[in-house]
Amino acid sequence: MAQIDRLLDDIDINKVSDVHITSGLIPKVRIDGVLVNASENIIPHQIVEEYIKELIPDKFNKFLDDGEIDFKYNRPGVANFRVNVYKCKGSFAICLRVIKESIPRLKDLTEATALKAFTELNDGLVLVTGPTGSGKSTTLAAMVNEINSTREKHIITLEEPIEYIYENNKSMVNQREVGQDTKSYAMGLRAALRQDPDVILVGEMRDPETIEIALRAAQTGHLVFSTLHNMGAANSIYRIINSFESGHQNEVKIQLSSLLKGVVSQVLLPNASGSGRTAAMEIMVCTPSIKNLIREGNYEQINSFIQMGSKFGMQTIDMDLKRLVNNNIISRDEYEKWVRNNKIN
Repeated sequence: MAQIDRLLDDIDINKVSDVHITSGLIPKVRIDGVLVNASENIIPHQIVEEYIKELIPDKFNKFLDDGEIDFKYNRPGVANFRVNVYKCKGSFAICLRVIKESIPRLKDLTEATALKAFTELNDGLVLVTGPTGSGKSTTLAAMVNEINSTREKHIITLEEPIEYIYENNKSMVNQREVGQDTKSYAMGLRAALRQDPDVILVGEMRDPETIEIALRAAQTGHLVFSTLHNMGAANSIYRIINSFESGHQNEVKIQLSSLLKGVVSQVLLPNASGSGRTAAMEIMVCTPSIKNLIREGNYEQINSFIQMGSKFGMQTIDMDLKRLVNNNIISRDEYEKWVRNNKIN
């Protein structure tokens, strides 16, 4: 047993999203978005250093040189952790993001039927967007596992690091970790095109090169899932197109208008019960009208089409928030706070 496990064993991991350990401070955990003390005992610098050495014995010197490092830590039967270790003012700190071992079912995340429809596609690009900590990885995992459970496909994932672990069901799932199994998302994506995949999950489209290869993969008959760190379907489309130089943007608009199948944009809000959080989702389905808006660069009109597109499975974030309030899943106070902070009319 690693030394850090003794600390983790005193924490109810099922209620926690993140664990924070910093030299000379009391460890803290994040529960339903709120940071609270995990114990009353300060953890000395020497102990934190020992935690890190034990977690990454072969990469400790690299951490000292670089000042930070990402990796995964698995505790079978408990949880998987996405870990970032970093230096701060001469101290060491560890942040462990909790990744539950069990992958939730789509129907446990949302009542919206569009997400299941996205998993039934044969090709194209589907994006899941939202701020850090909004549950994007969980939604993506639920969608990929829906395919794994219902279709005979070859699924390749590119992740940094690997989070949820899939058990091969009807599909064959090969998971590759950026930095360990491949040097970059772009290199892994290029290689994936030669690995006979049906479905490709790209952990993040973080640069024009990765976006370009992802579009090429979608164009050549693959179903591609990926994420962006921003809120709203229209903003996601704008961000993709404007990540390219102006001379290349028209070409990307045309590609995106034909290849993008849908965008799920989400945020996590505390449940009215006081325990747990629920995702509120904006869902855009690429109808011919929306494809035309993308092609012409009229992004500001996309939200209006989402509002009117319920028969296609579309919903605005406000529509979903009102559903959650009416079903007493989130409180009215939480809804009104969201409206104020995000200027929803």
